[in-house]
This record gives sequence, structure tokens and C-alpha cells, in this order.
Amino acid sequence: MVSLVVVAVFLFQGALFQPPQAEAFKIFPTDDSLTHQQITEAAFLRKMVEVCRDVATSQGKGFTLPINSKLTATTVQKACSNSYASLLKLSTFNLAIIQTALSNAAVDRKQFSTAHHFDDEDFKNGRDLITKGIAAVKVSIKKGNYLSARTSLGAVCHTLQDFYSHSNWVELGSNVPFSTLIKPELPLNNLASRDTKTCKSCVGKDCSDNILPEVLQQKLLTSGYFHPIFPDKPAGKCSHGSIFDRTSSTEPTGGINKDDISSDHGFLHNRAAEMAINATMELLEDIRLATGDQAFLRLMGLSQTSVLAFVIDTTGSLSNYIAEATRVFISIIDSRRGTSEEPSEYILVPFNDQDFGPLIRTGDADRFKEQINSLSASDSLNPGMCLSGLMLTLTRAPPSSDIFVLTDASAKDTELKSSVEAMIESTKSTVTFLLTNSISTRSQQNVSLSRSLSQSEIQLYRDLARVSGGQTIDVTNTTSSQATAVITGLITADLVTVLQAARNPPKAENFSFVLDPTLSNVTVYITGDSPVFTLYSPTGVSQSGSVADGPLGSILTVGNLKRVKLNSTGQTGEWKISIDSTNSYNMRVTGQSSVDVLFYFVEIVEGGHGDSWGQRFTRPFIGRNATLFVSVTGGDSVTVTDVLLVEASGSNVVNGTIKALGATDFLVNIDRIPEWPFVVQLKGLLNDSTTRSLPSRFQRQSPTQQQGSRFTITAQPNSTIEPGTPFVLNFTLVTNATGGSYTIRARTDRSFSVSFPSSLNAGTEGSAQGTVTLTAPSNTESGTDVTLTIEAEDPESSDSNYVALRFTVMTKVTDFSSPVCQIVSIKADCPVECSRASWELSTNLTDGNGTGIAGVSLSRGNGSLSLSNVMSADGTNVTVAFYNASCCSQEVELVAVDRVGNVGTCFTSIKSPSTTVSPSGSTTVSPSGSTTVSLNGSYSVKDLQLLASMDHILCPSPCVLL
Repeated sequence: MVSLVVVAVFLFQGALFQPPQAEAFKIFPTDDSLTHQQITEAAFLRKMVEVCRDVATSQGKGFTLPINSKLTATTVQKACSNSYASLLKLSTFNLAIIQTALSNAAVDRKQFSTAHHFDDEDFKNGRDLITKGIAAVKVSIKKGNYLSARTSLGAVCHTLQDFYSHSNWVELGSNVPFSTLIKPELPLNNLASRDTKTCKSCVGKDCSDNILPEVLQQKLLTSGYFHPIFPDKPAGKCSHGSIFDRTSSTEPTGGINKDDISSDHGFLHNRAAEMAINATMELLEDIRLATGDQAFLRLMGLSQTSVLAFVIDTTGSLSNYIAEATRVFISIIDSRRGTSEEPSEYILVPFNDQDFGPLIRTGDADRFKEQINSLSASDSLNPGMCLSGLMLTLTRAPPSSDIFVLTDASAKDTELKSSVEAMIESTKSTVTFLLTNSISTRSQQNVSLSRSLSQSEIQLYRDLARVSGGQTIDVTNTTSSQATAVITGLITADLVTVLQAARNPPKAENFSFVLDPTLSNVTVYITGDSPVFTLYSPTGVSQSGSVADGPLGSILTVGNLKRVKLNSTGQTGEWKISIDSTNSYNMRVTGQSSVDVLFYFVEIVEGGHGDSWGQRFTRPFIGRNATLFVSVTGGDSVTVTDVLLVEASGSNVVNGTIKALGATDFLVNIDRIPEWPFVVQLKGLLNDSTTRSLPSRFQRQSPTQQQGSRFTITAQPNSTIEPGTPFVLNFTLVTNATGGSYTIRARTDRSFSVSFPSSLNAGTEGSAQGTVTLTAPSNTESGTDVTLTIEAEDPESSDSNYVALRFTVMTKVTDFSSPVCQIVSIKADCPVECSRASWELSTNLTDGNGTGIAGVSLSRGNGSLSLSNVMSADGTNVTVAFYNASCCSQEVELVAVDRVGNVGTCFTSIKSPSTTVSPSGSTTVSPSGSTTVSLNGSYSVKDLQLLASMDHILCPSPCVLL
């Protein structure tokens, strides 16, 4: 009976009951304890300081930000921008941290195995999870799929960080991370056997001395046992410990977790958290060396600028305008080349009445221009597959992309409207439609072609644009230059939304919005058929919409859109705008600012962590409570006063209850999700720590419209699937009502084989289970990402919901051995005046029976590196690296990466008195010429024979002869 009550409670909260799992570093900050999110963020910030310091040093620049200072994303971004020619992006850096942290937090909500949390002494399976996760991160980066990489990275970080909280690694007196966890070629030594007793009972609530002394003396590795229901555990074993851990009441009582300061071993919490930070940094360094600095910066979000995507209609009636549109698009591309606003990627998806695609994605602007120039029009006048092309773009473009759709025809595939809306909500991308209505042209056979859009057909595009926060602009050949100016403003870097509203049916209304000192280039967009408006400044100055150049700004008219660019002076304060129209209209206020707000619906589940949470990938329940995660980026300290759900096409408001997670992160409880579509609006105060000025009011709004549903659909996915192997995914539909049949649809953006039930019946309990079987073709390239969308629709009410899941296709990895570096020769005869001479290093790099060396690069050193490939007598592929440098540049580190991302480094220094080389060992070259090699891994007899000419070999544990 008790379990039935618990299930009912969790269903009412909008989530299925999930069993408690072992606690980990906390999700919510308590006392001075560090959470998983804070640990992950600290590791990101410190690692970026290291990377930027290395880059600055290699460029001969100074770098003054110390790694042990109080770091924020803002201070790190500013310091790193001095090390790089292009400005590093703060907004995407924050986004990368949050995406990784959300994936980290989701492990507590979705993964309950002992391996995911290093419980029950499950070290081997825990390391296997880390190994597979790291491989997934690297292969996703290799394919340019950075969101998938961050998702895998967050999950890996959670398991890695839990090791230091759940095991006795800290109690053993360790001062450095357990690197073996990210180096699968090394053995897991000194593990306590299942028969080895490891703990004694705590004395009352004092568990500070409950690990047996012989365990500490022998350096045996153990972790706590955990179970939420059953108290049994092997005799004499340590428990995890907590009110949710039934084993902790069985002898030996108590636990050893260090999840927070109040835990059984909470007196070691800070040491465990610091170790977890360092271990996460070590993991990030391995990924950096495997992928290179540029790709690593993309992973961290620091070099990710906007992605510019075009979906272009190539049917016959657009043949004349395609040429003009091509000129417009190319001029926009050229205007941003070499600037901080140059897109990092371009996407092109053509469509016509018969087909759509292929999707072309490139970071090369010249190649993209060639692709646009190669577009040609067909002779058809039929409606095009516009929504199919847009859907493909939404699923394959990164989140928050800018997408422009050019068409003059109705959509042939209007049945995809709800699917497109769902994907817009999921990706938060902005879609702007450029409608070339009532265009006449001639076909290649000199046949006159013309068509025009009806108001109902235009309304579909307006609806989709409004949901995304985009525009619907009527353009012609004669207004293309004005349209170019509008498009350029819509893809400006650091663009934020201050206010957005739509009215359909129309009504006269007064709107107010606050502009803060961080805003610049503030622009007001009003879209509709002849709306009448007046703008009022904070000082009471007004300007009518009929005045092109007035005291408050300049007005540009393009078709049905009016763009008001405010003058650069006197912007701060509360503005007002009154709008009256006989037709529907949209209004949006934007500006450039480093201060923006990220919103995510999250799901909170009570369990072994007290409250654990992760991102929701489905619409929230109408009429039930929900939780928003809110993060303010670009401000080191903010006070949030209001978080509101504002009706998208009306004036209704739902206020949230705010709980601070730190200086800039908040959880907001919404008591009741409304029936109407809504946007999220935030108001608060910006605290400027650099001046003594009073805090300034600010407001931001989500450009993407959200909506609830009367049922929900959830799934518990893996992040990877194997090519050629069917993957079965279970999903659950839960509804407010009893009974009822729901139409089910499932699709991928890769045309993979998908099987699913066509409908589900909720039954008398108001829930139903279904399965989707997804199969990637056996020849799918490893690292390919695929988005699976499962949709459910109530045919009677047209209410719908969805769950969007992203997977990485990965071939099974069997090579976990790092490349090996062997010194052939070092020639260094450097005089006191170092600039007059040079030194040389020759090394052989091999990958044994692995996948082969994919690349060798310099991570340190200013000399020249040349590579050649040879075959040894026994058939081994050898990469010969020859390095030459000035005697003034006395250190070099080579990085060898094999084809699956395993990393080997080779560091050499000619500084007196020693030189060091790894990973095959560290080689010390003394002034007398004698050499010492310290081995620290697994080596073959052949390797040792090759080193036999050296004077001395040290082989401390662990060192295994194969």
C-alpha cells in the first residue's frame, strides 16, 4: 500500500516513480558543499585557463589569470580572448557548460546501475563505462557533432566524479586522480576482493574511522554498497550510507560517501570534490590532445559562433529570384568573413515539389558559395516539400541556429507542421521565412510560370516563424537590398530578445520593456499588414511609425515588416510602444548584449539524492507543476526578481517561485502549466562589481514559444547505438484521462529503419507502453549522429506531444592502447648564446596491433616537425618524427593519436640536467650522455629490447611485461 501511494505522488508530479540510487555529489548546493554542476564548471574553467595560457606562451604573450583564482566564465573568456585572434564567445561557452552539466545531472535520474556510480566495488564496469563514453566523445567531435559530444561527456564526468565520492581513494591518502580510470590499457590493481572485509561499524554517528586499518595499510581500493530496499551486503563490507541506503543499517553500520559535508565521510568532501575537479581536467586534457585545440575549443563552446542555414525552394517560378537571392546570401557571407561574426558553419538544403535535400554542411565559405551558385530551378509550379526541408535542417543544425527559408509556394507537406513546431521547441532555433509572393517568370522552355500564396498558406509560415521567434518577410527583387539589411541584423552576434509579443486576433495594446546598460544596437521589429504604432522613450519623447527618421530612431520598411533601429544614445530605462492594427501582428525587441538567459524545463525526481534532476525533452503537463532551470550568462552576479510564463498571443501571466543555485543559476517552480502557448520572461537586477553604481534593471525573454500538453511521452535512451544492430527503445505515454487511443509517429533525420506501433491505447490506468526499434545501416560511419523523434497525437483534440532523442552511431571499439614513443636520437650541442645553434630529436612512433597512428602534432615547441612512414622488418608501421629547433626553444612535446582517439605524448627537454619522454617511459639525458628510462605502463619484451642500450631501466608498479 505504501508503494502505491508513492507511485501516485510521482505521477501527480509529472514523472514516473524511479527507484532511489546511491547518492553522488549533490545536485542542489547545501552548506558549502560542491555539486556535480559546480565541479564540472570548475573543471571547464580551469582547463580553459590552462589551454589559453599555453597558447599565450607559445605566441610569446603574457597570461596573468591564475588557475587558482576565483574563476567565472566572464573572466576566463576575457583572458582567453587576449590569447586568440578572434573573440571567444561567452554565450556559447556558458551554453556548453550547461549542456554538459545537464547531461551530468541526468545520470542520477536515468542510470541506476552500480557501475554508473562506482557502488558495490564495481570498478571494472565503471571504468568500462568511462572508456566507452570517452570514445563516444572523441568520435562525435571528429564528425563535428559537438552537442552529442557534450551529452556523452556529461555522463562520463558524472561517473568519473562519483568515484572520488563513493570509493576510499581519498581515504587512502591519494593526492592525485586515479588516472587508470581513463587509461584502459593500465591494470586495475589492489582491488579489495569480495571476501575481504573493509569496514567496521561507525561509533554512533561518527564514521570518521570506520574503514579497517589493514585496508588503508595495504592500499586496497573499495567502495560502499548501496540498496534502497534490501539491507543485505557481503559480510564486513562498507556501505554507501544515507537515509535511502538500507545496507547502512546492517553491520558494519554507517557509510563512507563524501557527497556533501553532512555525509558520513563529509569531513573529506572538499578533498574529494577537488580530486574530482582535477580528474575531470585530466579527462578534458586527454580529449584535447586527441582532437586538437581548435576542435576542443568548439567542444567547450569558446570558438562556436553562429551557424547560418538556408532552405531554398528551387521550383520554376523562383528561377529569376534564385539568382537575386544568391547574390544577397553571398554578400552576407562575404560581409562577415574575417570578423568575429563569421559563422562557424553554413548549411544549405534545397527542395522542390518532388524531393528535398541533400543537406550540405561546411565551414568553408567558398565551398558554400559554390553550392549556392550551383542551384538551378525546375519547371514545376506545384507546392514544394518546404517543411520536409526545414525539418531536416532543424534536426541536423546545432541548437539555436539561424535558419532562413526562401519560397513563393504553399507547402506540400503540411502534415509535418506539428513535427516542425516540436523540433523548433526542442532545438530553440530561429526560423525566418522570406516569401517572394506573386512572382512571374519563364521556364527554360519559355513557358510563363507564376503563382501566389493565399492568406491561409502564408499563415502557416507565420505560425512557424512566431513559434521560433523569427520573422515572415515579403521580399521582391526590388527590395532585396533592404531585406539584406534586415537579415544581417537578425544574425548579429550576441543577439538577445528583450520582448516579443503576437496578437491574433488583433487588438490595440500598449507594451513596455526595459533596456539595460549592456544593450547596444537595439532594434524593434513589427510584422503585419499596416500596423499603426508609436514609440515612447524613458524621457517621454515619442516617434510615430510613419516617421522614417525621427528623434528615437530610423525606420526601414520591407514588405510587411517595419524595422526600427533605435539611436545609440539615451537607451537605458523603460520604453513603451503602442500598437493598433486591424490584422494580426508580431512585435519583437532585440539588442546585442553579453547578458542573456538560458531556459530549460527539467524533471525533478525524489530518490537516493534527495532531489535529482535532468532536462526534459518533452512538453510539460498542462495543469500540473513544472520546474525551469534558468541560467543568466554574462553577468557575474544577478538578482532575479521575476520569472514569468507569458501568454504568447495574449496578456495572461503565470509567475514562478525562484530558488537560487548560485550567483547566476536558478530553479523556478511553476505551480500550474497553462493551457495557452507561452514564452518565458525574466526580470531582475544586474549587479556591477567593477563600479559602485546602483544595480540596473534588466529583462530578457525566450524567443522560442513553448506549450504544454495533456499527456506526456518519455523514454530512457542510451546515447550510442551500433551500426547494423537493431536498438529497441521503450517509451511511455501517460495522460490525465483514462482510456483513449493515440496516434504514434516516429522518424529519424537519417532515414534509418524505424518500426513502431501506429497507435497506443492508454487504458483505464491512463498510461501505455510502446517500443521503437531503430536500426542504423551496417555501413554507417562511426560518429554519425541521428535524431529520433517520437510523436503522439490525440485525434479527437489534436493535442500532441513528442520526445526528441539524439544518438551517436558507434562501431565497437576494441583498441584501447595508446601509441608508443621511442627515442632514436637526440643531438644537442648548445652554446651559451642559444640563438646561434639548433638541436634535433628523432623518434619512432608505433601503435602496435592497434588501429594505427592517425596523426602526430606539436603541443609544445616552436621548432619544425617532419614526418615519414616506414615499415619495420617485422611488418610494423612506424611513423618517424624528426624535430629541429633553436637551442633557445629547449622543450618539445609530440602528441600521437591513433584512429580511435587513444593518445600518446612524448615530452623532451634539453634543459640541464634532464630530459623526459613519455608514454613509453620517461627518458633522462644527463650532461654526461647517460640515459635513464622510467617505465609506467604495459610494455612488450620487444619494447624493452629496443631500450636495452640505455644505461638504466626503472619499472615501478604498475609495469607488466606482455
